[in-house]
Amino acid sequence: MLTCVIRYHIDPTKRDQFAEYARNWGQAIPRCGVDLIGYYAPHEGSSTLAYGIYNVASLADYEAYRARLSGHPLGKENYEFAQREKFLLREDRTFLKCVSHPHAEGP
Repeated sequence: MLTCVIRYHIDPTKRDQFAEYARNWGQAIPRCGVDLIGYYAPHEGSSTLAYGIYNVASLADYEAYRARLSGHPLGKENYEFAQREKFLLREDRTFLKCVSHPHAEGP
């Protein structure tokens, strides 16, 4: 299992647009077969960093997911929304593998 972390640099004056974008992905991404952990907007500290995080089985599955997402009506609409509103200044993807398992049980 891989975890994709998308780091966004957003326009701090357009946080509401980013929140709408995140809610839309919250609907579209799971429908396209990926385990969405969530989208996170700035709250304290940096006003320009936001994150999207999801799990995918492999890079091949990621490529198949991206193809499904680009053909999904809400996916297309959300991409166009971001292009039109210009609230995303930069977007970086990193694929991580969890290496801390097994985690301890709670107290």
